[in-house]
Amino acid sequence: MSTVWESDDFSPVDGERLVSADYTEDDLEIDRSLRPRRLDEYLGQTRVKDNLGVLIDAARVRDEALDHLLLSGPPGLGKTTLAGVVASELGVQMRQTSGPAIERAGDLAAILTNLEPRDVLFIDEIHRLNRAVEEVLYPAMEDYSIDIVIGKGPAARSLRLDLPQFTLIGATTRTGLLTGPLRDRFGMAFRLEYYTVDELASIVRRSAGILDVVIDEDGAAEIARRSRGTPRLANRLLKRVRDYSQVRSDGRVTEDLAAEALAFFHVDHRGLDRMDLAILEALAQTFSGRPVGLNTLAAAVSEEPDTLEDVYEPFLLQLGFIARTPKGRQATPRAYEHLGIAVPESAPRQGGLF
Repeated sequence: MSTVWESDDFSPVDGERLVSADYTEDDLEIDRSLRPRRLDEYLGQTRVKDNLGVLIDAARVRDEALDHLLLSGPPGLGKTTLAGVVASELGVQMRQTSGPAIERAGDLAAILTNLEPRDVLFIDEIHRLNRAVEEVLYPAMEDYSIDIVIGKGPAARSLRLDLPQFTLIGATTRTGLLTGPLRDRFGMAFRLEYYTVDELASIVRRSAGILDVVIDEDGAAEIARRSRGTPRLANRLLKRVRDYSQVRSDGRVTEDLAAEALAFFHVDHRGLDRMDLAILEALAQTFSGRPVGLNTLAAAVSEEPDTLEDVYEPFLLQLGFIARTPKGRQATPRAYEHLGIAVPESAPRQGGLF
């Protein structure tokens, strides 16, 4: 059965980080309150915002639906939030679902026929749409119509339904898994990049103001440095630091207090958590620096291969802590230095994608 959320609702996302077992309904409510509603409130991703500003203004002048958009990038960079901002700027509703939730072509047809003119339909994890559903999406995106088959056998007939003009915004963490025909039907594609420490510090200060948390510049910067370039994680770390400060201190967040709190929650000075360190230790110690296949590594750390590849690897690659070689994953000298382990001769000389 298809699941649709309104734009104010929270959409489950793969790869939740930091004490995810403790992620309560209150946390979801807070997340909703921290999301910006306008482009000028959305911090970072300057190039994407500038381009979107022009496209949105043009659509408003012509009183037309915005062209279909594809947003890609690692989890937690604000793809869902940006889709909500686009809908808000256009003054329309956003209907939200995800690729795995649309099981049948009829589910998608039900969603599409309930859209209002110029509405935004946001499909998260769009690369996980099944092929039958994707076939229905092609004419919907291109001609604003869908074909419905009524009846079975010799009596079956096809009925074409016209749809209101709408904007499809697809989000994906794995652009390479999108089929060519689907990718080609998007008018614009934007890739969201990791945020800088300064950008994340601004986000932390904004969120602290909304949450009534007293935080100084150094405290915000300390949280930003450990946030892996990801706004979602920055906000989550801020909430955990706030909790720690209220229980163990006077409620104010300073640099020392933030460092103490994050160490308590097992987030080190580079933003690595227990799973990140488990991956590095498996590569450096369990497999003695030898190249390791993804499935073998996933089994060693008791995690799903897709989660390792989509959630953990991108940041470790960015830090230069692991290398993806033709034979498998390897820890780099930087990883050994971070772990305080002597570097073997077999370690690759630099991190990244070979």
